[in-house]
Amino acid sequence: MITAESIFFDVQKIRSEAPLIHNITNYVAMNTTANALLSIGASPVMAHAIEEVAEMASIAQALVINIGTLSQPWIESMIQAAKAAKKKNIPIILDPVGAGATKFRTDTAHRLLVEAPPAIIRGNASEIRALYHAEGTTKGVDSTYRSDEAVDAAKALSKQYNCVVSVSGEVDVIIENDRCIRIHNGHPLMPKVTGLGCTASALTGAFAAVNPSPIVAATHAMAVMGIAGEIAAKKAKGPGTLQLYFLDALYQLQEADIKKRLRVEQ
Repeated sequence: MITAESIFFDVQKIRSEAPLIHNITNYVAMNTTANALLSIGASPVMAHAIEEVAEMASIAQALVINIGTLSQPWIESMIQAAKAAKKKNIPIILDPVGAGATKFRTDTAHRLLVEAPPAIIRGNASEIRALYHAEGTTKGVDSTYRSDEAVDAAKALSKQYNCVVSVSGEVDVIIENDRCIRIHNGHPLMPKVTGLGCTASALTGAFAAVNPSPIVAATHAMAVMGIAGEIAAKKAKGPGTLQLYFLDALYQLQEADIKKRLRVEQ
């Protein structure tokens, strides 16, 4: 069961253990995701050089791969890091940013899925549908579907790659085989801040580092994302201050905040 108590227990574990989260992520989101990981209590490292990624991944507690700003050298680094993480049974979170927008992106995501299947795929509805249906309906990196419209594709991917699929949207849907959990937290201002989707993947890595259940870790992460967004939106006057208050909300998050706001359907 997903409860406020179970979520905050993991938050406290992150804060006390400061797990090292290795991110191979995009230029746009690096600063945002690193600050979010620091705010929740984790220790971020952004390392993508092929000379060190395998070594770095092998000493991390989770590996987050985000294909937002792709290049061929980065793809090879992602593959090496993922294989090193798999050898050490370190959880891998794959964010297939923009899958479906171009063949290059979709093919790269599929290659990562095949060569080193992740514990968790975290993406928007269009990206998840593109991974399964090979659709070209992603608008740049934005979704053209609601999360519920990706449920069948998410279930199929979960069974095919033996992983959890976390679909973000107005309602976040987290799937493992036929099990489906919905998180109804969040705020409409959140998509106006670049990198918050990537932040969801980074936080998923932090929770996966302290919780051995991928579906529970993914659900806890999305709940914390949504609740922090709601708290931030109460103070924010626009996207700029939302990002500011979002980091503060992660840093100050208490069990009472989660109990007051958690809206989970399981």
